[in-house]
Amino acid sequence: MTAGSRAYEVVLSHVEEAILDGSLVIGQQLPPERDLALQLGVSRAAVREAIHALVAQGVLTASVGPRGGTRVAALRTEALKKVLRLQVALADFPVEDVTEVRIALERTTIMAACHDITDEDLTELRGILDQMATTEDPDVFNDLDTKYHVAIANTGHNTLATDMTIAIRESLRRPIVTAEKRMDDWPSFRHSAMTAHEAVYAALAARDPEQAAAEMEAHIRAAYAILPIDEATARAAAARAAQSVVPGPADPVGR
Repeated sequence: MTAGSRAYEVVLSHVEEAILDGSLVIGQQLPPERDLALQLGVSRAAVREAIHALVAQGVLTASVGPRGGTRVAALRTEALKKVLRLQVALADFPVEDVTEVRIALERTTIMAACHDITDEDLTELRGILDQMATTEDPDVFNDLDTKYHVAIANTGHNTLATDMTIAIRESLRRPIVTAEKRMDDWPSFRHSAMTAHEAVYAALAARDPEQAAAEMEAHIRAAYAILPIDEATARAAAARAAQSVVPGPADPVGR
């Protein structure tokens, strides 16, 4: 490890520990680069590199001008999305693990939504579903699907569960639409997804948390059982497709 990379990590650790122990709070401004470099015994270049990394992660924000500076960000969801998007892509989590985490989170958020949902929220969700029903473009459908799940999560008041739900769902946006495009019968999948979304909407409209959670869990499990996100699911889908092909009667020998 080079001296430069060690210095960069000293700054990262300092900022992370200060946030964790409460020395730095949301909205608080960091010392100027020169002061922070002197305090930590590193170069200004190392400070600048660490700050750029933390800004990219959504932990800090940086601006210029008379009222500018580097501050601790209040972008919780954005920071989670950025980290999870990369981790999901790099770690290659098994579909089963992702499924169980999503179910736990979305059961929590939809049950909270049932207690807090308003007529305006239902109107928004109805509008998303109506748009989904009219599109045959997988990219547009997937964007609206994400928007639907995020809107439900935002309706409840469990902030941490909501932020994690949004981060995981949006980090999976690209793998899901890629899997949808690999499907041999995407229209059938789209139809089943719409049926499930309507069942979720009906339970939300009835303000029935247990039914809403059950419908959401059934929807997520059914979707991941079909979507060829990983090779194992893709092979299983191909096998099901092959079994569904009924061969015609064999021609008599010699005809």
